[in-house]
Amino acid sequence: MERGKFIVFEGTDGSGKSTQAKMLSKYLAGKKIPCYLTFEPTDSFVGAFLRAIMSGRAETDEYTIAALFAADRLDHIQNNVNGIQKKLEEGTWVICDRYYFSSFAYNGGQADLDWVISLNLPAIKMLPPDLTVFLDLPPEEGMARVLRRGETERYETLEKQRNIRNKFFDVFARFPEEKVKIVKSEPDKNTTHGKICALIEEEFHI
Repeated sequence: MERGKFIVFEGTDGSGKSTQAKMLSKYLAGKKIPCYLTFEPTDSFVGAFLRAIMSGRAETDEYTIAALFAADRLDHIQNNVNGIQKKLEEGTWVICDRYYFSSFAYNGGQADLDWVISLNLPAIKMLPPDLTVFLDLPPEEGMARVLRRGETERYETLEKQRNIRNKFFDVFARFPEEKVKIVKSEPDKNTTHGKICALIEEEFHI
């Protein structure tokens, strides 16, 4: 059985990652490609605690948050029920909304970046993505989308989002061996989706 492909969506808040991940999943299903859509933080007990922290319902420091994300990620990869590795070995394509570059950009802007990277070395060595799609847009536009949504979370201020976007590009340059493609997040989600589908077709010859 041919191994599935592992595709990650990254971006600042409001960039449309979740929407585009869902749209790509439907597109692949239409091509009869088995696909599993997932996200980080996960819906595990560690992920649930992280979501409570992100929403402000729980509080802790950035180093603890970074460690929790790394732990959640390792379980996400290796879980023997619905882990990413298991799905890929079954021939299923996995689409993940956020992965270790988010830890570097978000946590690495608040805690020591080298330390955050060291926490994630097992994940980097174990399961690098076949493709990371970074949805890019100006932080001002992203925050406008976030504010239209309603409630804001831990990192959702304009200053933090500007710093996070810059940090993403810093860490992409630091990992040149990773296959990262930057796609502009357009106001029309279907336009963005079309660009992503063209990219996937080119990269994986489907």
